[in-house]
Amino acid sequence: MYGWASRAHEVMAKLLILLTISFSAIAAVAASSSTGESHRFSRNLSPKSMGLKKEKFSHFHFYLHDIVSGTKPTAVEVAEAALSNKSATLFGEVTVIDDPLTVGPEPSSKLVGRAQGIYASASQEEIALLMVMNFAFMEGKYNGSNLSVLGRNTIFSKVREMPIVGGSGLFRFARGYAQAKTHTLDPKKRDAVIEYNVYVFHY
Repeated sequence: MYGWASRAHEVMAKLLILLTISFSAIAAVAASSSTGESHRFSRNLSPKSMGLKKEKFSHFHFYLHDIVSGTKPTAVEVAEAALSNKSATLFGEVTVIDDPLTVGPEPSSKLVGRAQGIYASASQEEIALLMVMNFAFMEGKYNGSNLSVLGRNTIFSKVREMPIVGGSGLFRFARGYAQAKTHTLDPKKRDAVIEYNVYVFHY
């Protein structure tokens, strides 16, 4: 009889241990789902869950007006190296831009956006600019949407190609390239009008 009672106590003790472990595991899972879920580092998503529909391929054509001279320049030098003025390529010179983008090459042509960013002389062998800028559009359904450019611009080449590395608004997940071609250039004033053809995949 005492042996049976002793065995019963052992069984009850084991059951209590198992129940304690089970409740602890359940509590841990509940805690992680309630507090950790909102802090997850990564997860897989369906493009549809982000409202992404069929991918489009679009072409944009406009003119960029880079105005250095006058009382209201749209391109302003903000930094230079000690050797920039002695360099044939202005190596080390950095310029911030807020250049108008227009439908035609004339300054009075319809404004469709602005090119905002930085270009820097990044070569000691030729005039080659590092371009870091956004095409901030203001026209129609693209108003408020941007395309981002990051690339090399050898300004005396007939056509220069630079990558479109992303975008925002209607250009989320954008990728493509921009081709730049000099329309006019004033060597003394350094003012220029650049024709752009931009080809981009976007949603």
